[in-house]
This record gives sequence, C-alpha cells and structure tokens, in this order.
Amino acid sequence: MDSKNYHEDLSHIRSMMERSSRFISLSGLSGVFAGLAALIGAGYVYFVLEKAKISYFDGDRNIYTPDLIRELVITGILILIVAVFSGYIFTAQKSKKKGLKIWDATTKRLLVTFSVPLVAGGIFCLALLYHHLFVWIAPATLIFYGLALVSAERYTLTDVKYLGYCEIILGLISVFVLGWGLVFWTVGFGVLHIVYGLIMHKKYK
Repeated sequence: MDSKNYHEDLSHIRSMMERSSRFISLSGLSGVFAGLAALIGAGYVYFVLEKAKISYFDGDRNIYTPDLIRELVITGILILIVAVFSGYIFTAQKSKKKGLKIWDATTKRLLVTFSVPLVAGGIFCLALLYHHLFVWIAPATLIFYGLALVSAERYTLTDVKYLGYCEIILGLISVFVLGWGLVFWTVGFGVLHIVYGLIMHKKYK
C-alpha cells in the first residue's frame, strides 16, 4: 500500500514539475485553423498570379511587378495574423478550462526561444525580397520556422519538435526544387499544420 502511494506521489510531483516548466496548453485546433488559413491564402495567391497572367506551373521564369510583390507580402502578413490570433483564442480557452495561466515565466521563455530563429528568418527573408531572390523565400520560411519549433520544444509539448523536423526537411527538399515554393509552402504551413493539429487535438483533448 505504501509503495503504491509512493509511486502516486512521484507521479503527482512529476506532473507538477511538468506544468511549471512547460507550456502545455497549446491547442491542436489552433494548428488546424492555422493550416486552413495557409491553404486559403495559398489558393488566393494562385488566383492573384493567374490574374496577373502568370502561369505558375508552366516552369517559365516569371517577372513580378512591385504591386504584385506588395499584394503577396500583404497576403502573407494577413495569414500570419489569422494564424496567431486563432492560436491565441484556442490556447486561451484550453488554459482557462485547465485552470492554468496563459501568461507566466514559462510562456515568456517559450516566446523568446521561439522568436529568435523566427525573427532571424524574417529578416533573412526580407533581404531575399530586397534582392529579388523570390524563389528562395519559401524554402527559407519553412527552414527557419522548423528551427523555431524545434527550439521551442524545450518549453512546450515534445510533439512540437516533430512538426519542426518535418518543416525543416520539407524546406531543404524545396531548395533543390526551386520554383515550386508555393506548393511546398502549402504543404508545410497548410497540410502539415492540419495533420499535426488533428493529432494533437485527439491526443491531448
């Protein structure tokens, strides 16, 4: 009987330590909505390219006007805003349901760890944009985002790193298939997020 209580106490202590050192309120549904936003955004980008008389899949070297580049950048920013906002909403709901604080020391450490490679990647992509090296932007976003996820795993669910590995691998593959960035971007930020979100929702609901 004492042995059973001892093991239960250890399990309880481990659970408390896990809660205090890791942000465990990430919602799988936020990943699903982020993926859906990415798919809708990718569809809109394809429509914009067709409207500009650019046939994305014909393999030609296309010329992007400043207005077109501006519209694509704005679309990307809007997708990011929708993904972040939906992530916050679902995560806040899950935290409230579990009786946990959404903003504490662990959350701050998570955001800092996640932001370093993400901000570095964002600046790098702006440099690529400045030099008109558009075909490298999609691979760079996938790789840096994957690195951010792997780094953030230290302060959140361990499963996050597997999504990160997939994003990195996808980004590295796309480096060797330049010109198909929209396809790889759609798979990485759309499909992978939806699959990951559904798995996490089922596993941690």
